[in-house]
This record gives sequence, C-alpha cells and structure tokens, in this order.
Amino acid sequence: MVDAASARQHCIRLLILHGSHRNPDTVKAPPAENKTMRRANLLGVSTTTAFYMLCGCLGYAAFGNAAPGNMLTGFGFYEPFWLIDFANICIVVHLIGAYQLYCQPIYAAVEKWAAARWPGSDFVVRQYHPFAGGNFSVSMFKLVWRTAFVAVSTVLAILMPFFNAILGLLGALAFWPLTVYFPVEMYKRQSKVERFSKKWVVLQSLSFTCFAVTVAVTVASVQGITQSLNNYVPFKTKL
Repeated sequence: MVDAASARQHCIRLLILHGSHRNPDTVKAPPAENKTMRRANLLGVSTTTAFYMLCGCLGYAAFGNAAPGNMLTGFGFYEPFWLIDFANICIVVHLIGAYQLYCQPIYAAVEKWAAARWPGSDFVVRQYHPFAGGNFSVSMFKLVWRTAFVAVSTVLAILMPFFNAILGLLGALAFWPLTVYFPVEMYKRQSKVERFSKKWVVLQSLSFTCFAVTVAVTVASVQGITQSLNNYVPFKTKL
C-alpha cells in the first residue's frame, strides 16, 4: 500500500508540473520550453510511477501479506549478484541526490538563524576560500553544523531497525497532507471551484479517500513497529 501511495505522489507531481507549464511567461524557444519539459516529465514520471505500481500492486497481489520488503533478496536468493549490486548502486545514487535536495532548506534556515543570532562571531559569519581563485566559500559553523547533522541523522537511521515499517509510517504521515490535501486546496482556491459543484465533490472525495489510506497505513505501520520491538537488536536492520 505504501508503494502504491508513493506511486500516486509521482502522478500528482506530473499534474502539478503539467499545469505550471501553461504559464504564458514561459520562454518561447524553438521548440517551446514548456512542450519539451512536458514530454520529459511525462516520460520520466510515468516510468517511475510504473515501477512503483509494479512493486506495490503486483507484489501484494502475488504474495499478499507475505510480500517481502526487498523483492530482490526477500526470498533468500542473491543471484545474479550483478543485479543486486546494480540495484543497490541505483539506490545510493538516488538517495545522495535526494538527501542533498531535501536538506538544503534545513541547512539554510539554521545558518540564517545563527547569522542573525551571532552576527559578530567569526565562527559563524567569517567566510574561508579553500580554493584559490574560486568562488566557493565556507564558514566554520557551516562545516561543523552540516557535518554534525549528517552524522546524527545517519546514526538515527541505523538505530531504526525496521526499515519498511518506519518507511511506511513516515510515508503515511506525509502522503495525505503534502501530496493530496495542500495541492487540492491550492487548486480549488486558484481555480475558484464552487462549493458543492461536481468538481468540488470529486476533489473532496479524492481527498477523503486518500486520507483513509493514510490512516490505514499509519495504523498498520505502528502495529508492525510494535511487533518488531519484541526482538529488537540495535544497529541490525530488518526489512
């Protein structure tokens, strides 16, 4: 269910990006930038959605509740080794980029707060240029703070041994508000959808259905975490 819900997140992104490309201020280059990006989004997001749906829907249809967390190694088979290694490399590449992307707002907020709190501190505001002639600069606070953040988040991730249950809980908590509720509400405000109109009823029904999915996945994830705590071993991940 978590994988299927994650697939729907990519569908929403596709619709949002598709709508944003209708902006008349888009650069009019031959071919038009909005048309090029629409094709790229359609291909990329559709492919990602298809893979999520294959794992989430077909895996559950084939194995039910016995579906393993890792479809490649969950049955005890580790051959061919090259396929497992390639999948792990793809995960690493994906998460490195995602980690950098999603952490930037946290970094920026803390560094902005520290600069306003201690404007006269060399540790916080003084910039160093490690490469002569380059534009890259870094403060000691930025170096220490970002390193500590990565170290602490890594340790916390290792301490969470129930990978699928934790992932399901986090995904469930973020799924409805971020992927469904806020985009739907923004669309209704922007398009001025009238209350109790046909479109309004459809959007409200969609939001309620996805909220029910969020509640179900949250309950299931909490139940899975509770069961797994009975044989919890620190620093030993279980799918």
